Amino acid sequence: MRFLLTLGAFAVLQISLAPFALVTAQAEDAKEPQGVKIKLTDADNAALTKLRELGAMTLQVAQNDNRVEVAYHLSDGKIGNDHVAPLKGLKCVYSLNLRGTEVDDKGVAQLAGTTGLVKLHLEKTKVTDAALKHLTKLENLEYLNVYGTGVTNAGLDTIVPMKNLKKIFIWQTKVDIAGVAKLKKARPDLKIIPDLVVDKKRAEEEAIRKVEEDKRKAEEAKKKAAEDAKKKKEEEAKKKAEAEKKKAEAEKKKADEAKKAADAAKAKAEADKKAADAKPAGKKPAEEKKEAAAEKKPADTKPAEPKKDAK
Repeated sequence: MRFLLTLGAFAVLQISLAPFALVTAQAEDAKEPQGVKIKLTDADNAALTKLRELGAMTLQVAQNDNRVEVAYHLSDGKIGNDHVAPLKGLKCVYSLNLRGTEVDDKGVAQLAGTTGLVKLHLEKTKVTDAALKHLTKLENLEYLNVYGTGVTNAGLDTIVPMKNLKKIFIWQTKVDIAGVAKLKKARPDLKIIPDLVVDKKRAEEEAIRKVEEDKRKAEEAKKKAAEDAKKKKEEEAKKKAEAEKKKAEAEKKKADEAKKAADAAKAKAEADKKAADAKPAGKKPAEEKKEAAAEKKPADTKPAEPKKDAK
């Protein structure tokens, strides 16, 4: 019975996990890249052979994608409209690189039927606005590079209906900010490189930021200068106060020494006076001196008598 229950539980577990396993398998299938297989006709293979003979490089996109990438930008010699002719109506081409070639508007006109084209490099070619009119039929085109060409604002108006176009490069063209702004308004989903509107906004924001930064630095410098001046003034005041204090101390010391000397002189005078006052009272010194001189004379000495006058 226990064994039967176990088998029953296992069966229930399998049934409950079946939807999860199905979802997981579907997720795994979704992760794997879906291959693209195009049936190439004899005409397609002949056209690709002709392109290689003209100097183009042709490569298969991937192992599971047999669409073709065609590149002339590394070819030797002058590449012009005749080199593009074999591409006419060739739907297996995924990418075409004509960078730096002599291809012009007439050459691009031959690409109108290359409807499988997803990426197109026209940078540094001779194309103008007229060339872009021929690209409107390329409904699968996602990437377009017209860097360094004669394309203007009018040319950008032409590509507005190309709903699958995701990215366009317009460096060093005649397109200006007004043309970019108009295209952005009509196709906000399209990435324009460079985006002159965004670049202008960034430049303005950077200018504002720089002004604010310069203002902040100026205010900081002013504040620092004021603080330095205040500090210098305080230091000078401190030095002056210390100098005046030293001077006052020196004068006080001098006054104390003078007072000390005066006190000493006074004390001496008082001592002398006190010593003089301590002697016994007697005759004056002059009288004492006269008496002492008289005592030195002989006792019997009489004073000389005056001489008589002769008659």
